Amino acid sequence: MTTLWESYLSEKDIATIRRGGFSRRMGFGSRPAVIVIDAQKYMIGEANKDEHWPSSCGEVGREAADAITKLVDVAQRSQVPCFFSRFELAADGSDMGVYSRKRDLLASEHWCLSGSVGAQLIDGLQPADGDVVFVKKKPSGFHGTPLLGYLVDRGIDTVIIVGGATSNCIRATVFDAASYNFRTIVPKECVFDRINVSHIISLFDMDRQFADVVDMQDAITYLQELEPVVERKCL
Repeated sequence: MTTLWESYLSEKDIATIRRGGFSRRMGFGSRPAVIVIDAQKYMIGEANKDEHWPSSCGEVGREAADAITKLVDVAQRSQVPCFFSRFELAADGSDMGVYSRKRDLLASEHWCLSGSVGAQLIDGLQPADGDVVFVKKKPSGFHGTPLLGYLVDRGIDTVIIVGGATSNCIRATVFDAASYNFRTIVPKECVFDRINVSHIISLFDMDRQFADVVDMQDAITYLQELEPVVERKCL
């Protein structure tokens, strides 16, 4: 299969991958959840107005947002739980931590400040009954959040991770998911980044050791063909 990152690899790189047995498929399990990372308005901006959105990923973000909305809709119709993170910072930057040493606090309604327009989930993304929305303060959806507990409680064995940005919060969440021994799936059309080379190489790194990077349609077909789950009841 031709991959997005093939043109970045030398023959020596490819030989190293083959020799080490990297990039084997882990496959889907039987109890999935969808984790939507930071699919917020500040991440995708507005067409022809991206200059007003300091963290916008531009058109690639908006294209991915459409794909994310489609995949989430399929998951919800299949009664697969969806967990939505929102990256949100206090307006005074008091909870920004070490991130403030790498980036300025932006006093903008179009950034990720608490209560701002930018911090809202993207239009068209609507949590269903039983879904969970939670706030995170660090790149990984697991760090300092109740996400792991939710997944354990529901007996989840497979996480389908979508959102942005690929090289930051998606990558961190994928690595943590793999560390907790979840089968980790990344539909490539459903993640996005501001810088293409960061996007591509991050997908390569994740696929090489910690996740299966797949076509979105493969994930959708899997969700549509799931057997109904019968919940165990306490006696």
